[in-house]
Amino acid sequence: MKKILPSILSADFANLERDIKELEQVGIDMLHIDVMDGNFVPNISFGFPIIESIRKKTKALFDCHLMIANPENYVERFCQIGCDMVSFHIEATNHADRVIQVIKNLGKKAGIVLNPQTSVESIKYLLPKVDYVLIMTVNPGFGGQKFINEMLDKIVELNNIRINKNYNYLIQVDGGINIETSKLCRERGADLLVCGSFLFAAENKKQTLGELLK
Repeated sequence: MKKILPSILSADFANLERDIKELEQVGIDMLHIDVMDGNFVPNISFGFPIIESIRKKTKALFDCHLMIANPENYVERFCQIGCDMVSFHIEATNHADRVIQVIKNLGKKAGIVLNPQTSVESIKYLLPKVDYVLIMTVNPGFGGQKFINEMLDKIVELNNIRINKNYNYLIQVDGGINIETSKLCRERGADLLVCGSFLFAAENKKQTLGELLK
């Protein structure tokens, strides 16, 4: 399964429903939602009220990426308000195993996220338990950043572990995704690609989605 997940962080916040409907019309069925707290990352995005509001407007799957400190204090609520997939940073908590269990016990998909400087080694013990691993290919906190090419090696490493251990997690990539980097990531085993500013800036989103998966 290879999919593009539009990051609504790059949408027009004054017209979120309009932008989401436009994405649905071109075949999108999964949305990536970046939650930032101004603490773990140097930016603040949106929280519970906006997610609850847009949940009523679409049937798309919500992939919620928590860029927040101490996710164990909030993850249950994000699951309860309609997020179908919830990922959190290994760097943000000392209780990763417990957070994963909370997500999965609520019937949601659990993901673990790695910042660029964090090694795959740090999450090896979690790989049999997670549904997906998110590799950050930029430093988290802002959209529109340049893809860090060295992160391609992490995708290869995760894909090799998945094959050798017969694990079932998906590999997601977030940051600097465009036509070129999408191809590089998919060739190395990535399944889910988060695309923000590049997709939302496109005049023809349907054509751009096709090119991102070509």
